Amino acid sequence: MPADPAAGVTVLVVDDEPHIGRIIRTRLEQAGFTVHLAEHGAEALSTLESTPAVALVVLDLMLPGMSGTEILRVLRGDIRWRPLPCIVLTAAGQDAQLREVESLGVSEIMTKPFSPRRLLERVRAYTGTTLPEPASTELSSPPVVS
Repeated sequence: MPADPAAGVTVLVVDDEPHIGRIIRTRLEQAGFTVHLAEHGAEALSTLESTPAVALVVLDLMLPGMSGTEILRVLRGDIRWRPLPCIVLTAAGQDAQLREVESLGVSEIMTKPFSPRRLLERVRAYTGTTLPEPASTELSSPPVVS
């Protein structure tokens, strides 16, 4: 069986709600990703500085201190992190803030509550770690002619 393409791929999850961070971490780690959790902006930026191999950021907008929008501004303003894919998780109803993050070049916006399975699919797509389709188990046979 080939190795999981997510093995060794690092994702930074920035969310101040510990239970959401744990749900995301568990789902991504089960899929083979390495996950770093940050609960606020300074911690997120510190993790990015010390972990240059981060392949994607999952970012909540509503954070204490530095907002997710401010973090995204920093990411897009720094040549090292400008191309880094970023999936924003947010509560519905923040239209002005969503327009701003779209203008900053967010990769995707997912509203809370979100499906961990769907988030995993999107993380795989943005990191290029999609699993190959399993080979068909049907036997090829000629059509039956009577």
